[in-house]
Amino acid sequence: MRRRQLRRWIAGIAVLLVAIGIGVAVLRPSVLPFTGCTATGGTATLTSEQAANAATIAAVGNKLGLPDHAVTIALATAMQESKLRNLDYGDLDSLGLFQQRPSQGWGTASEIQDPVYASTAFYQRLEKVDSWQTMSVTEAAQTVQHSGAPDAYAAHETEARALARALTGEVSAGLTCTATSTAAHGATAATITADAQRVFGTNPFAGAVPPTRGWAAATWAVAHADSYRLRAVTFDGQRWTPGSGKWVRDPQATSRIGLELSP
Repeated sequence: MRRRQLRRWIAGIAVLLVAIGIGVAVLRPSVLPFTGCTATGGTATLTSEQAANAATIAAVGNKLGLPDHAVTIALATAMQESKLRNLDYGDLDSLGLFQQRPSQGWGTASEIQDPVYASTAFYQRLEKVDSWQTMSVTEAAQTVQHSGAPDAYAAHETEARALARALTGEVSAGLTCTATSTAAHGATAATITADAQRVFGTNPFAGAVPPTRGWAAATWAVAHADSYRLRAVTFDGQRWTPGSGKWVRDPQATSRIGLELSP
C-alpha cells in the first residue's frame, strides 16, 4: 500500500513539474516577426533588407545635395534591377543594388557590393545626363543603365516616389516599420553614429536638426531598426516603437533625434 501511494506521489510530482514547464514556456516573451515597412502613399511592403537599402540610397542622395527626383530615379532603378537587395550575382558580371558591372567601369566587385559606393556611383552618372532633372523616371534610369528592358522602370515609379518622399524627410513620419523584439543585443551608439555619418556626411544625431533633415535621419534609423535592435526613435513630437510599428504623438520628443538602444 505504501509503495502504491509512493508511486502515486511521485507521478503527481512529475505531472506538476511538467505543468510548471509548460507554464514557463507559455509565459516566456515571444519574439515578434519582422513584418516589414511601408511608406505613406505607397502600397508595397519592404523587408528589413530592402528598407535598409532604400534608406541608404536616399541618404546618399541627401549627402550629395540632390533633389527628391534623383532619389526617386535611383530607388525605381534599384527596385527593377535587384528588388532593393544587394545581390552577389546577376547577368554576366552584374552585381549589387543597381546590377552594376565591373567590366563597364562601375568599380570593383567589392566596391559595387557596398551600397554606399554603388549609390554614389549611380548618382554621379545620373548627374552627367543632360536635362535629367526634367526627364521621366524611366527615361533617366534607362539613360544611366542601358537596360534591355528600357520601359521596365516605369512600373516602380509610384512606389519609388512614395519611398523617396518618406526617406528624404519631405513627408513627416513617412515610414512605418514593425520590427523584431528588442530583447536581443543591438548595435552600439558608436556603430550607429558611424554608419549614419558615412551615408549623410555628418552626424545627424549630434544636436537639433531642421525638420526635413531630421525626418530623413529618423526614418533612416527606423529602416535600420531591425538590424540595430532599436527600442524607439523619437523626433519632432513623434515617437516610433517596433512593437506597434507606428509613429505616435510624444510631447517630449524634441528637434534632436532620440534613439533608444537595446542592452
